[in-house]
Amino acid sequence: MKTEKTKKENPSAKPTEPKISNQIGFPIVGIGASAGGLEALEQFFGNVPKNCGFAFVVIQHLDPNHVGMMPEILQRTTPMKVIQITDHIKVLPNHIYIIPPNKSTSLLNGYLHLFKPVELRGLKLPIDFFLRSLADDREDKSIGVILSGMGSDGSSGVKAIKEKGGIVVVQDPLTAKFDSMPQSAVDAVNVDILDSANELPAKLIEFLKTSPAIMPKPEINDKNKSNLEKIIILLRTQTGHDFSLYKKNTLYRRIERRMSVHQIDKIANYIHFIQENPTELDILFKELLIGVTSFFRDAMVWDKLKESVLPRLFNELPNGYSLRAWITGVSTGEEAYSLAIIFREAYEKIKPDKNFTLQIFATDIDTNAIEKARKGIYTHNIVSDVSPERINRFFIKEGDYFRVNSSIREMVVFAPHNVTKDPPFTKLELLLCRNLLIYMEPELQKKLMNVFHYSLNKNGIMVLGSAENDNSQNMQFVPLDAKLKIYAHAVKTTYTAPLDFPASFSSKIEQVSNEIKSVKVSENIQVLADQILLQQFAPSSVLVNQDGDVLYITGRTGKYLEPAAGKANWNIFAMAREGLQNELPSAIRKAKQNYSKIRLRKVKVGTNGGTQIVDITLQQIEKPETIKGTIMIVFDDVADNPKPIIRKSKKENPNSTIREQELENELLRKSDELQSTREEMQTTQEELKSTNEEIQSTNEELQSTNEELTTSKEEMQSLNEELQTVNVELQNKVSDLILVNSDMKNLLNSTNIATLFLDRDLNIRRFTDKLTKLFKLRPIDIGRPFTDMVTDLEYPEMTNDANEVLRTLIYKEIAIPAKGQKWFTVRIMPYRTLDDRIDGIVITFIDVTETKKMEDELSKAKAIIHEHKLRKS
Repeated sequence: MKTEKTKKENPSAKPTEPKISNQIGFPIVGIGASAGGLEALEQFFGNVPKNCGFAFVVIQHLDPNHVGMMPEILQRTTPMKVIQITDHIKVLPNHIYIIPPNKSTSLLNGYLHLFKPVELRGLKLPIDFFLRSLADDREDKSIGVILSGMGSDGSSGVKAIKEKGGIVVVQDPLTAKFDSMPQSAVDAVNVDILDSANELPAKLIEFLKTSPAIMPKPEINDKNKSNLEKIIILLRTQTGHDFSLYKKNTLYRRIERRMSVHQIDKIANYIHFIQENPTELDILFKELLIGVTSFFRDAMVWDKLKESVLPRLFNELPNGYSLRAWITGVSTGEEAYSLAIIFREAYEKIKPDKNFTLQIFATDIDTNAIEKARKGIYTHNIVSDVSPERINRFFIKEGDYFRVNSSIREMVVFAPHNVTKDPPFTKLELLLCRNLLIYMEPELQKKLMNVFHYSLNKNGIMVLGSAENDNSQNMQFVPLDAKLKIYAHAVKTTYTAPLDFPASFSSKIEQVSNEIKSVKVSENIQVLADQILLQQFAPSSVLVNQDGDVLYITGRTGKYLEPAAGKANWNIFAMAREGLQNELPSAIRKAKQNYSKIRLRKVKVGTNGGTQIVDITLQQIEKPETIKGTIMIVFDDVADNPKPIIRKSKKENPNSTIREQELENELLRKSDELQSTREEMQTTQEELKSTNEEIQSTNEELQSTNEELTTSKEEMQSLNEELQTVNVELQNKVSDLILVNSDMKNLLNSTNIATLFLDRDLNIRRFTDKLTKLFKLRPIDIGRPFTDMVTDLEYPEMTNDANEVLRTLIYKEIAIPAKGQKWFTVRIMPYRTLDDRIDGIVITFIDVTETKKMEDELSKAKAIIHEHKLRKS
């Protein structure tokens, strides 16, 4: 509605052109689109002025076997020149460059280069491929635009543009025909401009007028410094994080970017804006964090760690050692998982005789990023950074996402942590702080280096980012590879300054008082009496389910059961004391078979260093229905009194006789239990063997099916995107053909010549309105033989003549009379297609009645004159 109103007020209104300095260079806009993208591109370029000063590179998912018509289609909507990309073509302003089918393109020094993609079908990421090269080549002058499309291609590319200080523009997912690609970009970074496709050009041009990439570097005078400090105070109050020691130019540029988004020209006005809109502070906070990362970023660093650094630690550390690593500013976790994968590969490659484990502490001040990192779920775009071997080994495919497998996730502990104020992790072998220090003032850099030196062990390794400054190390680290920024802990250092950091700032947390209200219970004599009987006079008992889990306990059962060490386990088999552990399993199995009572007599139970003789009764409960199937186990203590001896022989020892009887009874019980156990084990073993074979077979089938479905899904998604693009192009072609058909019909009718088009079988293909006066034709007669039609012409040889023209390809022209004393010149000509193929004939009927009458009159006049001359002579 907003767009329609604007056009109505001023139909010719277009965005004003930005003034861009030639010394800075023109911005290059990379536009990614997929399914539904052609419509969005037409809306976008329909609102871009001719001399905008930009260069546009359009990257689409195209069918590799289909010749696209994108340049021709877009040329109609824009006065700028639209060119299909060729290899090593120079990018010029006010031009639109279209990627050709079955190609990927990259930018280097202002020239576009074409590559043949490795994948013919399935997952392809040409948008990410180009946007990354655009970010590397143009840095803060790069602009990434994501329009309608399926999948998440482009989300990694806009991260790279954001990291370099470029601008990210995204079509509002609510206005996109397919919202998957725009939504993935919105989830990946803080988008600078979000709107419908036809509104994006105006907002982009307006944004660039005050963009830090276009404007000269800011001069931070006293007034600007005061305003900047006010924003730092507001950030500290709301987020608890202090940015006072961050580089002022970086802070100011990030603030200017947010000012450009809201079209605020003065920083003082922006301060009022964020005071009235607290959510803007949260957005600014995330903008300052620049949470951009990827798997195995700077591949040479990871190769060095794998090939040299980790093997060195394996040689120096003792067997069974647990290595500790700390990664600061981990963002969404890709770097932490990369280190875990590298550790696993390095360990398996050299296969040392020692056993090592790795515990990684990954921290960041962005709690939202930490939550994402904990889940370990990433889009399929990671295939551009992670090799297929690593994908298959360390990731699990879940729909359109990849999840890091449990063996890698268990090596990493994620935690919110502010490296500038929170206590550091210590006793480390590895410390990674990549591209974090570059945003801080030298004073804070030196303080962090002191902390890192304190945190590392004497053989510890520190890895900095490729853009970090070496001067911040205070001679506390020895370079192992200065180019890759890998350093070793210097044991001897003369720096003894105390570690002094800003105090912790945190938001106030409201204390909520919870009052515990006493609950009054109505007293009942019968209930109280039953409780006394159960507690003091009834035998101790336990109610368990079919698996042995304790459901209810009556009386004191501590003499028979005790909690198992370790994690809480309320299973009676784990809690049974010595003596019961061997008796209960078989007794419970017997109790499950029916509802009869099972009795165990004089079972000796170990109790706190002594023994206790117990009679045990087990019975499966039949009623009530609510606890049917549970088993009640009742314990009854038996006094350990020896029976009186009446007769005693000198040769006979009464104690030994009693002992022998007890051992014999126990042996019988053990024999019965062993036999029962053997039978059950044999049955169970056969069932498990059969079940295992079935499960194994099913698992193999499911795994094979899953792989096929995954491949088919990726291929279908890619094919669907390509078909969407082809379909839109064909719809445009159909529209063009309809328009051409209308033009042709009007042209033929305007000539006022009766024309008949026949195919090779002399069936009617097309005719003009004028022809209906000679032949009794209607639109439904198209496709019928023209010889079946009734005509006013006296031309029975027309069929033979038409066949003769088809055979000889020589046109024929003849005058034919018609009813009503009319004459027509009939011209029969071959019908030639654009590719010079004969596909029928064309017959025209030109009314020459007047001419014929004039000829007759002329002949009569000549005859009269001739007769008159003869009379005179």
